Amino acid sequence: MGNMATQTQFHVLAVDDSLIDRKLIERLLKTSSYQVTAVDSGSKALEFLGLNGESEDEERNSSVESVSAADEDHQVGVNLIITDYCMPGMTGYDLLRKIKQSSSFKDIPVVIMSSENIPSRINRCLEDGAEEFFLKPVKLSDVNKLRPHLMKGITTKNEMQSNSNKRKGSEEIQPPDRTRPRYNELEVV
Repeated sequence: MGNMATQTQFHVLAVDDSLIDRKLIERLLKTSSYQVTAVDSGSKALEFLGLNGESEDEERNSSVESVSAADEDHQVGVNLIITDYCMPGMTGYDLLRKIKQSSSFKDIPVVIMSSENIPSRINRCLEDGAEEFFLKPVKLSDVNKLRPHLMKGITTKNEMQSNSNKRKGSEEIQPPDRTRPRYNELEVV
């Protein structure tokens, strides 16, 4: 059971161009026992996820150094992405759309945060796949809202594996009244 705690540590990718906000969210997430990888732009987030095919070469080269230290952590996988909305270059909304268009990462929950309370922006993000929209400064009570989204993602993966196993099991072991007679000793002529 001790391994269970290690296995269920969630990995969050935090994206914010503001150093202060990035450090705050990183600290809140670590306080809540999340593993955190923090980057300062949408392009670096895509680089970390391996979705940088559309990044410019200059951005790719500059972000490789800062992300390479996190590459070992990348093996763990990301369970949730939390991103600022207003960032230079690629906005949090642009990042959300790229992630939701990716076949590999579309099921990862994305949370957007912003210091600007603009209802149309909030609705657009939620309609296009964001799980939550937090107003800055992010508080511990906001971070506590993340766990159900993480659990939903884990549950969905486990259910898919479980259903697959159930199907295999039901094919192998059927009650006698639900199986066809098997004729192992027959010869085909």
